[in-house]
Amino acid sequence: MKILCVSDQIDPLVYSSGIKQRFGEVNFILSAGDLPMDYLDFVSSSLNKPLYFIFGNHYAEDRDGSGGVHIGTKAVREEGLLIAGLGGSMRYNRGKNQYTESEMYLEIFKLLPRLFFNRLFHGRYLDILLTHAPPRGIHDHKDKCHTGFKAFLWFMKVFRPKYLIHGHIHLYDLSDIRSTRWCDTLVINAYSHYIIDIDQ
Repeated sequence: MKILCVSDQIDPLVYSSGIKQRFGEVNFILSAGDLPMDYLDFVSSSLNKPLYFIFGNHYAEDRDGSGGVHIGTKAVREEGLLIAGLGGSMRYNRGKNQYTESEMYLEIFKLLPRLFFNRLFHGRYLDILLTHAPPRGIHDHKDKCHTGFKAFLWFMKVFRPKYLIHGHIHLYDLSDIRSTRWCDTLVINAYSHYIIDIDQ
């Protein structure tokens, strides 16, 4: 199974007439935020694949994309995978979709009923947590805007998702770290675009 992950940058390899040739084999699309809805609509309609997205600290429009489903503080099941989303970044100027650490814990608590449902009926809490911000100390930066959430470390320790896919941290160097394993979770920066290939 292949998942196309996108975040933060309109990628010319994705936003092109060759999108079907490059990405036609993906099963579905995940957007980790900070992308305009027109771009997400183009990706999902061009590939004719399901799209699930969260909002970042930019492009936080109050509508669902015509070709996608907003999963902020929600959980879904796609192709047998259990997926949940937590949008936004650390609060740095009281803008939209910014949270304190305590507020992010409250966002997580909104997911608890579905997580326990998953555990009861599917034998696990979650496969993929889709976030905009990274976890604290993993791929994050020291400035307030790009600081990660400690709440995500707690989430991974307790609910053990296979993947945490985030955006928000731009990668400008090919040597920058894109994936890091923490406990049972592979943390992946989806900046621009990234393909996850999962054996099932």
